[in-house]
Formats: sequence, structure tokens, C-alpha cells
Amino acid sequence: MSFQQGLSGLNAASKNLDVIGHNIANSNTVGFKASRAEFAEMVASAIGSAGGTNAGIGVEVGAVSQQFTQGNLTITGNSLDVAVNGNGFFTLTLPDGTPAYTRSGNFKLDKEGNMITNDNANVMGYPVDPATGLRSGTDPIPMVFPTAEPIPAKQTATITAAFNLPATATDAAGDPAATPPIPATPRATYGTSINVFDSQGVAKPVSLYFQKTATDNTWDVYDALDDPTAVPPVVATPIGQIEFDNNGAIIGPVATPPATGFALTLNVNPTPPNPNNLPAFDVAVGLDKVSQSGSKFAVSNLSQDGYTTGELTGINIENNGMIMTRYSNGVTRAEGQLALSSFRNTQGLASVGSNNWVATFESGQPVAGTATDGNFGSLRSGALEDSNVDLTAELVNMMTAQRAYQANAQTIKTQDQVMSTLVNLR
Repeated sequence: MSFQQGLSGLNAASKNLDVIGHNIANSNTVGFKASRAEFAEMVASAIGSAGGTNAGIGVEVGAVSQQFTQGNLTITGNSLDVAVNGNGFFTLTLPDGTPAYTRSGNFKLDKEGNMITNDNANVMGYPVDPATGLRSGTDPIPMVFPTAEPIPAKQTATITAAFNLPATATDAAGDPAATPPIPATPRATYGTSINVFDSQGVAKPVSLYFQKTATDNTWDVYDALDDPTAVPPVVATPIGQIEFDNNGAIIGPVATPPATGFALTLNVNPTPPNPNNLPAFDVAVGLDKVSQSGSKFAVSNLSQDGYTTGELTGINIENNGMIMTRYSNGVTRAEGQLALSSFRNTQGLASVGSNNWVATFESGQPVAGTATDGNFGSLRSGALEDSNVDLTAELVNMMTAQRAYQANAQTIKTQDQVMSTLVNLR
């Protein structure tokens, strides 16, 4: 025995205590992955020496490997918190431009609307087509949101309607037929109204009225009632007709001019006064969900696709990684989808601090995707992944490492006593 074995044991035990202490210190760090020291024996061998006579010269730390086991998920309720449950990593770009990866999903916005981590790395995601709400790109880009500028107004293009017209309706005289002009309060006229928006986001109330005609299963459609008090008196003119089959399902409009599909066209004048001389605009009224039955008149849906200008009021991340923005005008839209990355060998990732890793030759190149693709795992919105450190186990490991350190110190003490005995021989 020499001092080498005891000294190597002290170094290895000290390194093990460092690793354990690092784990304990990060037991509350979001997304942290515990490490462990892995030891290897040291042997000095000579060519031709007998295999069974080598006592070895000590121990060394072969590697410090991180354990990428899943941490528990803690619900936070923060709309920008998100946790990965699976193999994926959030994709980042560090301030120096280096691609990096993290499991820590406690994101935030800076003053310019960039989604960043606590160390100011940009969170990467995929652009989304605003018309479809689906991912529209293959390369991740930094996620940026319009925190300072309002979204512009959108002129209404379509009204979607779903309602039932009573098959038992009669005209104002109690007959099953009605002939325009429509009286101001006809018994057989049913109406509903909705606000639409012009190109500057000004709301304009529009109304739709339906009156049964002399033809079976056919209704006239109006956008105004008679006004006999006006000078000259206003006589309502139908904008079209809708027809139903014998089962009460809509066949289609029979408008003049003919409409396309199950839609009628409504011409809307901007709300007076109109100082900007905005032109009138057409709105398509979708009627494919309209039915006729023995039930009462009832509107189940009446919506339109326009809106006024709106300020950003909130951002939240959904479980599929879609980043949704909410505006003061009631609009909610997808702005992007979080990018995830996975690796064939996560043990090969190099830790660079701040809960970030970078790819290496040993880890292999990242495979990019989203929570809805492949084997990246799922996301949990409003939650964070806890550190996977088992604090109880680490405290036990620390006591074991401390004993190992003491035992190796004892071997050095014993070797010193042996050397003293040899020196004192006469």
C-alpha cells in the first residue's frame, strides 16, 4: 500500500461531495436535473505481468452524469409557465446567438414583447398562419408579441347564423301567405340583429327579418322593416329568399341576384355620420345552419368575423404549445407554437448553466418538432417541472461520501504509521 490509494480516494470522495452538494443546492431549481459521480478503479500494469497480482493504485472519477428522469409538475397558474412531460426540451437562442435547450419553462416578456427566459435567452417557436391557426413554417423563430401596438380593425366579411324558423308561421292576417310591403309588426315576421364593423372598426347594427311567403317552405329575407312614418314612407324590399325541403333542411337561397351556396349578400352603409366617406361594403350571410321545423323561432348562433382595434390584454400557452394572445376587443388568436427538441443521447448534452444545455458530438444533432409531433412529450400549461433531486437520498449519499472520505484519510494515516515504523528500524 502507498499514499496513492488513499489520496485518490480523498479526491474522489471530495468530488462526490461536490456533486451531492450541487444537487442539494438545486433541489428547488425549476427543471434542474440531478447528477451523480461515477467512479472507476485505477490500475498500474506492466506488459507480461501476472493478472492476479495487481493490487491497483486507487480510484478516479470516471464521469459526472446527469439523470434526465422526469420531475414532478407543480401547478402555478401563471399563464406563461409551461412544463414538459416527456423527452422534449424547449428550444432557446442565448444572447450570444448560441442554440441552447432547457427544461425550465418559467418564461416572461421583456419590454419589447420578446418571450425570454430568466437569463434573457430568446424562446423559439414556429410561426402560425393567422387565417388557419396552424403552423406555417419549418424553422423556429424568436417568439415576439405586439405588446405596444394595437391590432388593426377588421371589416366584417361574413355573418354566420344558425336558427330555426317555425313551420307553422302565418302572415299578419293569419293566412299562410304574406305579400310585401311588410307591416311594421307582422305576426309572421321573425328577426334578429348583430353588430358588424366597417374598415375603421366602427360598429354598425344590422338586422335580418324573415317572413313566410305564399310558396310552401319559402321565406323572404329583409334587412329592414317598413317605416310608414318616414317622409316619404319606406317600403321594405327583400334581399332574397331561402327555401327548405320537406324535412326542414335548407335547400339554398333563391336571391335576386342569385347568391352563392347557402349565403345571401347584405350591403352595409358605414355608421352615420361618416366624416371619412367610407364606402358601403358587402357582408355574406351564411345560412347553411338554418332550419324549419315545428319548434318556435330560436337563434342558436349569430356571429361575425369583424372586430374593432384592440390592445393586448393577456398571453397564455396551451397544452399543445400554441401561444394565444387576447385583446381588448374580444379577439383571441394564435401567435406561434413552442418549438421542442429531442436528442438520441441526452447524456451527451453539455450543461452551460442557468438550466441550459447545448448539443455536442456525443448528444447528436437535435430533432426539432412540437408537442403534437412524435416523441417530444406533452406540455402542461400553467405548470412548472420541479427539480428531480431526491433530497432524502442525497442526504444519505452525503453521509456515505463523508464516511468514504474519512476512511480514505484513515488509510493515509495508516500508511504514515507504516512509514514511521520503517524509518525507525535500526
